Amino acid sequence: MLKFRARLTLILMLMIGISMLIAGIFMAKLLEDSHIKELEANLVRELRVIEMTGDWNKAGDLAFLVPYYTSQTKRLKEFTDARVTYIREDGKVLGDSDENPEELDNHAGRSEIQEANREGVGYAIRYSDTLKRNMLYAAIPVKTAGGEKTGYLRLAISLEQVENTIRHLWLFLLIGLGILFLIAGVTSYRIARGLTRPIENITNVAKQITNRNYKARVETKSLDEVGQLGQAINRMADSLHMQMNRILENEGRLKGVLENMGSGILMVDRDQRIVLVNRSAEDILGFSSNELYGKKYDEAKQQFELTRLIQECIETNEPIREEIIFYYPSERILEINLSPISQADGEWSGVLVVLHDITAMRRLERMRSEFVANVSHELKTPIAAVKGFSETLLAGALDDKETARSFLQIIFDESERLNRLVGDILELSKIESKRIPLQLSPTHLQSIIQKSLDMMKAEADKKKIALSMNVDEALFLEADEDRLRQILINLMANGINYTPEGGRVSVSAELAGSGTDGEDERIRISIKDTGIGIPKKDLPRIFERFYRVDKARSRSSGGTGLGLSIVKHLVEMHHGTIRVESEVGYGTEFIIELPVIHP
Repeated sequence: MLKFRARLTLILMLMIGISMLIAGIFMAKLLEDSHIKELEANLVRELRVIEMTGDWNKAGDLAFLVPYYTSQTKRLKEFTDARVTYIREDGKVLGDSDENPEELDNHAGRSEIQEANREGVGYAIRYSDTLKRNMLYAAIPVKTAGGEKTGYLRLAISLEQVENTIRHLWLFLLIGLGILFLIAGVTSYRIARGLTRPIENITNVAKQITNRNYKARVETKSLDEVGQLGQAINRMADSLHMQMNRILENEGRLKGVLENMGSGILMVDRDQRIVLVNRSAEDILGFSSNELYGKKYDEAKQQFELTRLIQECIETNEPIREEIIFYYPSERILEINLSPISQADGEWSGVLVVLHDITAMRRLERMRSEFVANVSHELKTPIAAVKGFSETLLAGALDDKETARSFLQIIFDESERLNRLVGDILELSKIESKRIPLQLSPTHLQSIIQKSLDMMKAEADKKKIALSMNVDEALFLEADEDRLRQILINLMANGINYTPEGGRVSVSAELAGSGTDGEDERIRISIKDTGIGIPKKDLPRIFERFYRVDKARSRSSGGTGLGLSIVKHLVEMHHGTIRVESEVGYGTEFIIELPVIHP
């Protein structure tokens, strides 16, 4: 922009300078011509006066006429301050105020004489070889009373004064031109700056808009073309700002959707390069987006099966759906959907890959299948026992009262077990489906644990198992009292059932966490026994439905295999956690953490 300002300033200066120079030349020429015209008019008037006041028609020979006219011209020069010359009709000089007539050439061919002969008045400007200067000549014909031409009177004055005047005029003109040129330069620069500054402002704003600063605006102070251009730039910036905000908003929404989707998204463009990888895809594939982005799908680190499917989709240009087991970064089952992407004109532009982790779904399906099988198995045993002993009784065993009584007791026990099993299944179903709302209220923990211990005391006494409690009296929590008691009784019953005679079951509770004013504080409840313990390989599965570590002993103890699963769901409904620590031969400890409240 500075170069443009300099060029514009130079152009304006040249235009102003040339215009002033032309005007000065024209003015000088006009002044010179006007001055000469005035001199010519004065010379003619003086010639007319000289003609009327003198006798220019004397007769005689040259010896008389030359001295006579010479004296006349010299006398006239004193009054006119000009060179006076009298020329005979044939061009012979008869008298001259400055030179000897005898030595002068014939003047018949002089331009002023010829013009005077034709027009009545003649003028000429030429360099005088005699006087060595430029002279202005004016001549008129001299006539007799009858109108006959007898000669010519000529006046000549030096143009030195005119030339000095013109020279001084040029000097002042050049000085004035120089001053005006400087003024014109300053004025031109200010004009150029005034013209270019709005353009510079517009250019700077355009650069800022190019650099994504859509808040930049042009300050417009005029309504001319430049001002209208600035307003157009501002309107364009407003439009761009609005469109970019809309694009960024849509991009943010799309990014939020992609980043928070449970499914992995992978996009391959027309150059077969990976151009989009969301967070779920990174987790599923085990590689970061930096390791995949911009690379060709067959060169990036990923599973061979996925590469094969992408290649197949590119070659066939048809959607593909397939389930594949991935073993990296962990074993999982994936449902892969590949769809070719086309532009509005139908041209192929890439492949969209959607990765669904269906491991949990397949696991749930397997667990559902196992649950049905386990339920069927658990129901089959008591039903078979009831049926078998009933058939035996019907076959004649009723006649033996002792045998009949024993069989009926077995049938009763198995029906009770069947009833407990069906009841636990219904209970678990209600809990999992959230059909049992919790009646939460401030609960005094020590009282609940004490009542639970009292209820289990009879069972513990049968096996001579000692029950103990270590709970702070000041502990309160927000809980459903009945469900909390159910949790404690189930865990205590487990401890009693799996602890040999003479063992011990203890319950303790304490504050856990480091919250301020109760915030984030939790109560840790521990139910610990000195029983047979649980092998480490079985610890991750003990909360599954119908899972038993020792199946024979579990059934003999009357358990249904659903108690711990019910406990886990009830704890989670209270926004708590439960975990187990156990060592075979040394006992088991169940640890529950629940939110705390202060009384």
